[in-house]
Amino acid sequence: MEQAFYSSEGWEGWGLEFKAVIPEGMVLVFDDDLRFEDEHGLRTSAIVNRWACELPINGCPAANSWPSYVGAVRQWSEFGEEHGVGLFDNRERLKALLSAYAVYRSQGPADGRQRFRGTTWNQHMTMLSTFYGWAIENGYTTSLPFTYRQATAVFSGQRREVRRNSARRRQPKPHVTVKYLEDEFADLFHKGLARVQPDGSVERGYRGREMARNAAVGRFVFSLGPRKEEFSYLLACEVPKLPSRRSDVPVLVLLPEGITKGSKFRNTWVDYDSLAELHNYLEFERAAAVQGSTWLPPRRWGEPLVVTEATARGGRVNGSWMSWETLGPADRGRRQRPQAAGRPTGHGSIRVVQLKLAQPRSEASVCSVEEQKRPGCGYVRMPHSPASGWVAWAMFDW
Repeated sequence: MEQAFYSSEGWEGWGLEFKAVIPEGMVLVFDDDLRFEDEHGLRTSAIVNRWACELPINGCPAANSWPSYVGAVRQWSEFGEEHGVGLFDNRERLKALLSAYAVYRSQGPADGRQRFRGTTWNQHMTMLSTFYGWAIENGYTTSLPFTYRQATAVFSGQRREVRRNSARRRQPKPHVTVKYLEDEFADLFHKGLARVQPDGSVERGYRGREMARNAAVGRFVFSLGPRKEEFSYLLACEVPKLPSRRSDVPVLVLLPEGITKGSKFRNTWVDYDSLAELHNYLEFERAAAVQGSTWLPPRRWGEPLVVTEATARGGRVNGSWMSWETLGPADRGRRQRPQAAGRPTGHGSIRVVQLKLAQPRSEASVCSVEEQKRPGCGYVRMPHSPASGWVAWAMFDW
């Protein structure tokens, strides 16, 4: 099976009377001969595509997740073809294939990407379970390769019966895998973004760009704890206003559903000092950078979205009022202000594109400390660090 993304561009030349009812950007699979039917009827690739097209209404609305779902089924199908087992074979053969697949993904060849970690394996089992559940419901098969156990879950005094897939691997508790930076290392990380050495002096051996932006947005991200896509496409007008008086009480930040994981609106908080530093950057250095800018988004991104009358909730986009919640990452990259349009890096939004370049430098500052336990500063630590900080603040400082 091959895998490709669907685009309706140029559909008028396909010989169709109407535009195909396929979600834009959907991941589809096809065989080498590009056929979806044969003398036996629908091929498995056509059935997988039907399931894929219904993912947005079956609990998977995020476009970033579609390749993972379709890829999991495609890899499982290809493994079955190598062993002569069809995607909708009988239950005994599917269970035997699943057993071999589990060994292959845990103890297979060390080269390449054949081996799965426990979390990745469990995600694939969930995706395959979703696919087979859909196939059984729609009459494509009656065989299920999984075995389920019945269990009772208790939450807030309420009991409910749940099913657990026996093919899933056991994982450590979430609190065991949490990684975060201690206060001392977090301070060194912030200094590294601002081109400041651990002793507080300016680093003479490095000259970078947008140091004020990296420092302000880096501290804001570290305090806020958003995911990468959430802070990368957060608009400058969506940054909350700075309170008139300094307070130890954190400031509420609303993350719109257009950029959050699973398109679920959520709230988070930021401390006053981090928000004040970000506002200083937005009102001075960023304002000077966008003045007179004639930048336009690349044509491959699509037509620019000219924004006027921008507020914290929405604005006029090409003359029509629109809420920022409805704008996804691709749309936010095309935002443009009239006569002074700016790049998303420092104008349309507040994201730090140079964070990938500045982060290794900052990590080197952390690791330069003579300490046996020197943590890496991978981005996975950043969302966890503010969470642990807020817990400590609530317990000891409130």
